[in-house]
Amino acid sequence: MQSSTKKDSRPRGRPRAYDPQEALARARDTFWRNGYTGTSLDDLSEATGMNRPSLYGAFGDKHALYLQTVERYVEAGRNAMDAALDGALPLRDALLRVFDGALGWYLPPGDTARGCLLIGTAAVEAVNDEAVRERLATGLRTFDKAFERRLRLAVAQGELPAHANAPMLARLSSALLHSMALRARAGDSRASLRAMAVAGIALICGEAPPETKPRAKPRRAK
Repeated sequence: MQSSTKKDSRPRGRPRAYDPQEALARARDTFWRNGYTGTSLDDLSEATGMNRPSLYGAFGDKHALYLQTVERYVEAGRNAMDAALDGALPLRDALLRVFDGALGWYLPPGDTARGCLLIGTAAVEAVNDEAVRERLATGLRTFDKAFERRLRLAVAQGELPAHANAPMLARLSSALLHSMALRARAGDSRASLRAMAVAGIALICGEAPPETKPRAKPRRAK
């Protein structure tokens, strides 16, 4: 009978406390910050704490990993929207919860403005990458549908007139969301973006947007 000694059977290169969800979250944040092209495998290794063989073994190549982060982002966004668009709340309040939540993603406290992962990264890669284009289209439709469900409920409950076009209002709601994402990345302030959301919600609800005070003209030096 042969004698044997115990050896560490842990896969080489993979951290003992490896958590696929945490690794995906860190990879997502890296793509979100740097973009797909601007993110290297070394960046992903450093962010996740996994070397290249471990990354390939767990998620596939960089492209496959990026697609997984996009899918995870869309799922998280849909869940957040479904929770915010509570049918028990007035439509205006429910919509504002969505846009306030989005601003939390676009302008994380203590960090640089990052906008939306889909609009900021996938829209760029979609031009030449069919797989990314499909994920982008799916994500946009997912957000449209979340808005549309709540808007159809608003029509049924009398919050919107019976002739209101819920699918088109949903697209307008999404367009406002995407515009805020771009402007956040361009440096617009949180206050100005929230004011934009409030004005957009008024239009979606069929009301005149609130007036904003005109900026005072600078005084000329005498």
